[in-house]
Amino acid sequence: MKQILAIGEALLDMAPSATGKMEHVPAFSPKVGGAPANVLGAITKLGGEATLFTKLGADPFGDKIVHYLEQVGINTGYIQRTSQAPTALAFVSLLDNGQREFQFYRSPSADMLLDKEELPVEPFMHAYALHFCSVSLVPSPMKEAHDQAIDYAKDHGVLLSFDPNLRLNLWQDHQLLRETVLSYLPKAHVVKLADEELPFLFGSSTIEDLLPILFQGQTQCVIYTKGANGAQVFTRHTHAQVQGVRVRAVDTTGAGDGFIGSFLYQLNRDEVHDFGLLDQKTLEKYLDFSNRFCAYSVQKNGAIESYPTMQDIQQEGGE
Repeated sequence: MKQILAIGEALLDMAPSATGKMEHVPAFSPKVGGAPANVLGAITKLGGEATLFTKLGADPFGDKIVHYLEQVGINTGYIQRTSQAPTALAFVSLLDNGQREFQFYRSPSADMLLDKEELPVEPFMHAYALHFCSVSLVPSPMKEAHDQAIDYAKDHGVLLSFDPNLRLNLWQDHQLLRETVLSYLPKAHVVKLADEELPFLFGSSTIEDLLPILFQGQTQCVIYTKGANGAQVFTRHTHAQVQGVRVRAVDTTGAGDGFIGSFLYQLNRDEVHDFGLLDQKTLEKYLDFSNRFCAYSVQKNGAIESYPTMQDIQQEGGE
């Protein structure tokens, strides 16, 4: 398989020692995270190859992230380091239902300073896909690096995957966030949306009502996740859906990243380039696999460390 690339933030999720609101958490422990890094972690856990483009502080937190990403098989050779800003931190609190609250320390953080001139073109020449999210699309050098990466991807026939992964507290101007996400959706061949994101982005419309809006520009595939209620996927020609896998959620951190990461892994494995050739049965198979991947993940703490390997998935009920 070809490798999958991602650009954006890598940070430390400061995981809570107990459930409850953040003000009541007695202690936190650092876990490597950041949505683009998580997506690649899902891919390498399954046996794929992945490369991350980001910038980290020249500090011990940055060292920790690099060492961990290397351990899980992500290529860190293009990660830049700087002394101009620290590595980003995200303190997380877990509620009893497994949902999360975040408090970010990122104003600015090193990842926001990645310059487009620091982005190499060579990895795009042999890649299958480039994945990105909205957290790093705040006005910054990193946003310009995203635009450069998207241009490189287009030039070399690389699939573009976009998960808005909305974090409202990182944007002072929520209207700018909405406009930014809507402007990048048509740039991506694969778009992943979560049910809680639709009201902010589009109002109260259903996903079916939004398909004429979503299938514009380059978009060929829309993945719609609904947590415990399952997931749907739409192409311009067909659609599929699966029911949720009922498990007791311990920690949903990185679940959405694991879903899109495992989905991209399957597309890459099957060398999918023309989404018009995918039938309903194949799409259901992809959804079922990613659904079970996430169900396994949310029963454990953390993001990448909670992701199953292919062997884990097979033991849970086959590929």
